[in-house]
Amino acid sequence: MVTGEGEGAGGARRGASSSGCLLSLLIFVAVLYYGVNIGEVYFRYYRLLDEMQTQARLAPGLDDGTIQRRIQAAIEEIGIPDSAGTRQLRIRRTASPREIVIESRYSEPVSLPFFNHTFAFHPRATQPL
Repeated sequence: MVTGEGEGAGGARRGASSSGCLLSLLIFVAVLYYGVNIGEVYFRYYRLLDEMQTQARLAPGLDDGTIQRRIQAAIEEIGIPDSAGTRQLRIRRTASPREIVIESRYSEPVSLPFFNHTFAFHPRATQPL
């Protein structure tokens, strides 16, 4: 009789364990899904920022038109949506202090189940000339 009761209790524990594992797996997949989709937005931002910093370092030997064309080409290659408003690219060279400032403003919406948010970015690169 004791053996029968023990088997019943063990079976219930195995079922609870499966449910807990399934819930943990479901939470892991949800976090991964949201993380990947939101991470892509930040990955594109950092790629654009890196390109802007690279162009700022090369600025002493380049004119502003060339820098703007290169950054616009990078924006298209990176895959930042046109709707993000990245056409607001500004390039300024100042005399005192002698430096170049490249900056932009854009926002990128993310629509996921139970999560809608617009991320606003302001990438800026400054380099002495």
